[in-house]
Amino acid sequence: MHEAMRNADERRVAEGGGGASARPMLARDRGGFIDRHDLWTEVQYAAAAQMRRVVDELGIEMVRFGFVDQHGLLRGKTLARGSVAAAMRSGLTAPSSLLLKDTSGMSAFPVFSADTGVGVAGFSGAGDIVLVPDPTSFRVVPWAERTGWVLCDVRFPDGSVVPFCSRSLLRDQLGVLARRGYRMTVGAELEFHVFRDVGETMSATRVGRPGAPGQPAVVAPTTAGAQLLHEEGLDGLDDLVQGLRRGLSALDLPLRSLELEFGPSQLELTMEAADAEVTADAVVVCRSAVRQIARRLGYHATFMSRPQGAETASTGWHLHQSLTNVHTGRAAFPPDEDDTGDVLSVTGRSWLEGILRHAAAAAAFATPTVNGYKRYQPFSLAPDRVAWGVDNRGAMVRAIGGPGDPATRLENRSGEPAANPYLYIASQLVSGLDGLARRLELRPPTTDPYAADAPPLPRSLGESTAALEADEAFRAALGPAVVNWYVHLKRTEYERYLCHVSDWEQREYFGMF
Repeated sequence: MHEAMRNADERRVAEGGGGASARPMLARDRGGFIDRHDLWTEVQYAAAAQMRRVVDELGIEMVRFGFVDQHGLLRGKTLARGSVAAAMRSGLTAPSSLLLKDTSGMSAFPVFSADTGVGVAGFSGAGDIVLVPDPTSFRVVPWAERTGWVLCDVRFPDGSVVPFCSRSLLRDQLGVLARRGYRMTVGAELEFHVFRDVGETMSATRVGRPGAPGQPAVVAPTTAGAQLLHEEGLDGLDDLVQGLRRGLSALDLPLRSLELEFGPSQLELTMEAADAEVTADAVVVCRSAVRQIARRLGYHATFMSRPQGAETASTGWHLHQSLTNVHTGRAAFPPDEDDTGDVLSVTGRSWLEGILRHAAAAAAFATPTVNGYKRYQPFSLAPDRVAWGVDNRGAMVRAIGGPGDPATRLENRSGEPAANPYLYIASQLVSGLDGLARRLELRPPTTDPYAADAPPLPRSLGESTAALEADEAFRAALGPAVVNWYVHLKRTEYERYLCHVSDWEQREYFGMF
């Protein structure tokens, strides 16, 4: 019997350690919030030990602890090295009101009331939530000196799950899928705009308040547009391309390509497909990295779908998805030999029909901003109605592959690049799982997506939130509290937009009437 420690990070055998399952846990780490509520897996304990070694070996002095809010934005705290160990034992606190704000930072609920109206206890008085770091997500930030980065889940101080933690919501739906015998693979194609920053970094005009953001950055175009995949056009941004390549690769993101898109100042990056949760994390880190790297090089990168000055081509997030049978390891979407003439298996057809049936409700997650709905226009390489096609880029869902092709997959082209990746992917799971459960029969494909006799996609954030509010499958899967919370947040945002007097109205009516 060995009572001695095998290494400094591992528990004694007599204390429950030993073998591959030994939790790498220092004595001083025991009894913290994470240990007390059993919030980490063995893999996470092992990753925490590796993180400690990396922090020591590289001389990391600051670590960013961030959670992804309802809008897909990273929020959190940066801790000095001396405080990191405590955060890894017990997490760190933040105001729960962060989960009750719209995109402007305005609280959409009465956060200081005993009853905030969210239907969930734990939010009154803007009390604390606990950010629980996930050490498997730890990265070294290559553009910031001696800085680390770790993603967090969110819990209440009693250890219970915060139902509005989008990372947890995705994990829950992936658990439902696993119980049906499948795992999900997701690939991301993210389009974005990059402008040259020509104004002051910060000025008085850019200072805003909750509900009324300040003026946007002053920018200039970077490419002329209308020249898809033009090599010299991309070469004109080589300083940015090289900076992104170095930064994203150093973050261990599965970067596949950087491309010049059709619109002016428009680029696209693609990442290799991976497990759904891995891809969701990668999208969060990637978007934040792109913006930070671009800013350091004098550019302004935005994942807003249709910014002013780039109206000829909006940006989208093309979400590739497929299923694998966890028992056989076989791809679930390629058709069987008996499915002669079909591009998808029975499983694939039911999954796809579920996505189409719930497209209006899922749009609230896939296209969560007012601006994103201005992308749904005919003959724009973006969809404008609920239809699918075989290798057709004009349809909402493009089916790729076919018999004998293990890479057979579905590409949902309706999402915008600003979408919260956990909620966007979760919306596909809720929709597809309903299709499987009900064994839905797939409607015929379209060969003319902009002329198809098919229902239109929602024309506004107001329409999609109304569809989500009424969708029973989403209520059953996510819970009424989550649906009501999200609808209220987005409705608050949309109503602020409706109350705003736009430059269009001023030009149209001020001199006329």
